[in-house]
Amino acid sequence: MSKLVKKLVSRDIANRLDGVNDAIVANIVGMTGEQNYNIRKTFRESGVTVMVVKRTMAERATEGTSLRPAFTNQAGSMAVIWGCEDFVSLVRMVTKMADSGKFVNLEIKGGVMDGEALTADQVKKVSKWPSRQEQISILVGQILSPGATLSGQLVGPARKIAGQVKKMIENLEENSDEVAEPVSVTEEATETPSVAE
Repeated sequence: MSKLVKKLVSRDIANRLDGVNDAIVANIVGMTGEQNYNIRKTFRESGVTVMVVKRTMAERATEGTSLRPAFTNQAGSMAVIWGCEDFVSLVRMVTKMADSGKFVNLEIKGGVMDGEALTADQVKKVSKWPSRQEQISILVGQILSPGATLSGQLVGPARKIAGQVKKMIENLEENSDEVAEPVSVTEEATETPSVAE
């Protein structure tokens, strides 16, 4: 390739990777055409982008960006995979596909997260982290937990008192039914002393 063509290709790669901060580097060399189509289709349906590049072109295109560390210890052609809702979800998806056995030649080589290079083992460890949605639900649960505890503590004694009052009313009703025999009142003749004037 001439220098002009290399410059055009690296500029195109740089434009496609513009705004990408986190990515996975994988090896998909050796896949059949059908496997390649199926893996790209699966990624595309999930909003994930795959681009196969040569290491030297990727290094030129990402010079001075946060993606640059992903290509330092790599060799040959590689697939750069990015997208998804968050990096953890992307890593989970790619790891699941690599471990499924459906795509035998898919091999995770590494990646980059927040400008730091990740090895293949580190990428697999990231797949076990909670995703963005899970982190939000954990955070919301922690925020709401003290309020739920407080409301339980406030309502608990009132509920106890209400139960005791109800029991007292039931006891009084039972006792009043047992004692409610008719009582005859006899009037005694009493003479009122007259007042002398």
